[in-house]
Amino acid sequence: MSASQPVAALTLLLSAAAGGLISACAYADDTSARPSLNSNRWMEDWSALADPALRTQPLDRLKYLPLADDNAAWLSLGLTLRERFEYNNAANFGIGGGQPDSWLLQRAQVHADARFGTHWQAFIQLEDDRAYGKQAVGGADKNPLDLRLAFVAYTTPLPDGSTLKARVGRQDFAFDLQRFVSSRDGPNVRQSFDAAWLDWETTDWRLIGFISQPVQYAADAPFDDTSNRHFRFDTLRMERHVLGGNELSAYYSRYARDSARYGDAKGDETRHILDARFAGKRGAIDWDLEAMGQLGWVGNTTIRAWAVGGRVGYSWSDVALKPRVGLQLDAASGDHKAGDGTVGTFNPLFPNGNYFALAGYTGYANLYQLKPSVTLTVAPAATLQLAVGGLWRQSTADAIYTQPNIAVAGSAGAGSSWTGAYDQLRLDTRFNRNLTGAVELVHYAIGGTLRDLGGHNGNYASAELKLLW
Repeated sequence: MSASQPVAALTLLLSAAAGGLISACAYADDTSARPSLNSNRWMEDWSALADPALRTQPLDRLKYLPLADDNAAWLSLGLTLRERFEYNNAANFGIGGGQPDSWLLQRAQVHADARFGTHWQAFIQLEDDRAYGKQAVGGADKNPLDLRLAFVAYTTPLPDGSTLKARVGRQDFAFDLQRFVSSRDGPNVRQSFDAAWLDWETTDWRLIGFISQPVQYAADAPFDDTSNRHFRFDTLRMERHVLGGNELSAYYSRYARDSARYGDAKGDETRHILDARFAGKRGAIDWDLEAMGQLGWVGNTTIRAWAVGGRVGYSWSDVALKPRVGLQLDAASGDHKAGDGTVGTFNPLFPNGNYFALAGYTGYANLYQLKPSVTLTVAPAATLQLAVGGLWRQSTADAIYTQPNIAVAGSAGAGSSWTGAYDQLRLDTRFNRNLTGAVELVHYAIGGTLRDLGGHNGNYASAELKLLW
């Protein structure tokens, strides 16, 4: 690793926080008028700064640049910088030569958001992702300067009180808890789609349809990311508020990929996907339940796969530390017999990467998981979560998978269903409006199957700072 590059980036980030550019008190008088900063920066609306009296922070002149004398059109500029140090002593559980390693992941984004009246938006975001010092760089670690988002959006109210929204161009999607469809904020390289999106909304209903080509990332040179007709993901989705603010949703997707390969099948892959979810909160109890079925084929081989996931919790808001006790249950199908003409391995599609843990030891395929947790509010803007996860294979004929869907070599058909257990500690904190931080520690105690393959227990640690301006 070149010491000067990551040190310089961290110094810039910390000096921005310390120097007053994003001090907590700078926006005390106008915080209600300013939009919440969002990891999806295109969702922020800075039109309130049309009033010069609200431009109270340094560089506010760049958050609202009038493009017309009557303020009917304006431009907003922004920056996102994320620095994350990671250590892992057991990549792939140490199997196949995985060595202890530490590195710095850097994600830098700049964007421009132009609004024309109340209907039109044009958004562009460039992203540069680096992995300093990492021995084995994966596809979600590094992406030199490239186009992350570039779309035109149109929004209009309809006579019946509903709203119609449309977007065309490079964009991102994130559904529900992002178990299966996400913008992939956990890893370093986020997931984008070249797509046409249509959205109709009322107070209680939302109907969404899109056709898309997922962006495929290359790390050889700037502006070399592509999408094409050989990889498609199209969706029809319905959402409905029920029993108050609780949400019931369902969607159908078609996932099509040429030249796919699985353990005992290869060829063009087509998956017809049905997903249903019910999530909400009642009193001290919260829940999120989701199930997905997948049917289709890979070449001449039939696909029959499924997954279910559930999170439930109980919170005490009127006691010290506001504890929440949670239980997470997950299951995903595996393949039950090689050469039987059926692929049973669940395809997790576009997972977020931190649904289980950032360590990447667990993929959402061929597994059962039981994970109790306790979350404490240790400061007004800081939470601490402690969790323990136990993992089994759904089918011992299939492999053990790491994120996102990578089979551990030699694990298919070997050993018992018990995979292992992990302990997780995660601290999330918000220093002020613009700067957040996180620390995560994971210890994975492997089972006999991985140990017989030459694996060993894993330890992972990360420390992150994220600046949004």
